Amino acid sequence: MSKVVVIGTGTMGVGIAAGFLAYGANTVVLGRNETKARSIFAAIESCADAIDPSWQSKSGQLFAGSISDWSDWSGTDLVIETVSERLDLKRELFSELDQRVPPNVPIGSNSSGFPISEIAKDLKTANRMFNAHYFMPAHVVPLVEVVLGAQSDPNLAEQVCNFYRSHGKKPVLVKRDIPGFLANRIQHALMREALSLVQEGIATPDDIDTAVRYSFGFRYAAVGPMTQKEISGWEGMTLAAEVIYPSLSNITAPPPCVMDLVKAGKSGMAKGEGFRKWPPEEAARVKKNYDIRLKAAFEVLKLAPDQN
Repeated sequence: MSKVVVIGTGTMGVGIAAGFLAYGANTVVLGRNETKARSIFAAIESCADAIDPSWQSKSGQLFAGSISDWSDWSGTDLVIETVSERLDLKRELFSELDQRVPPNVPIGSNSSGFPISEIAKDLKTANRMFNAHYFMPAHVVPLVEVVLGAQSDPNLAEQVCNFYRSHGKKPVLVKRDIPGFLANRIQHALMREALSLVQEGIATPDDIDTAVRYSFGFRYAAVGPMTQKEISGWEGMTLAAEVIYPSLSNITAPPPCVMDLVKAGKSGMAKGEGFRKWPPEEAARVKKNYDIRLKAAFEVLKLAPDQN
């Protein structure tokens, strides 16, 4: 039976722990103290129910402990930290893990902002340290980016990817810890163009959503962009690119249309307003529909298992 140690008790820690528990792994949650770690057990179990209602029949168990006191690393397959996004905090934690965790156990950081080369800088066992970057909600979104740092062992990273596959995830190996890794770079390239189109008055935010959801976004639940072009052929894409690429946005900072909103405290549903006003009832309805659609998309992804 596999064993995973998840460090941190926030939203990401809950989702990550649930993903392993649902696949039968013994899952250890470490918090500031054991009481804090146990306080998220109900949330973890609820998320595991959403993944697989029969998870309890798989014999995986939840355990709790204190980050500073935990010493039972026997049989551990993977350690993942999900603590607050502060470089000093992560470096301090990894320095401790460098000494405390047996050197054969891989250690991942869920950080999206700090490369593992910085987090693990000057540590003796940096070769077994990686970014293990999840996306919210972590228990639903299948992707995990396993990112190599300057000293990370590529062979061990492949083993980590295989471990994730055996626990229901879709890992990708990112061979260099460039800013944004893989998925966020692609996502931000799209957002740069979308926000530029809003800024220039070409389209409304609602029309951009519609254009993405009901054209290429709709297709991407079936195959990714590279395979889709393999299906349709690259000739048409390259001809269109010669015309489109020169006019694409190359701004190096978010445009005023979104920065002005952020500066005014209108950063989205949680604040009641973004590009539009969000009454609480409507925000709740949209979030509920979002969860339903995510789960439906997840079921689509499971219809025909393949290598893409």
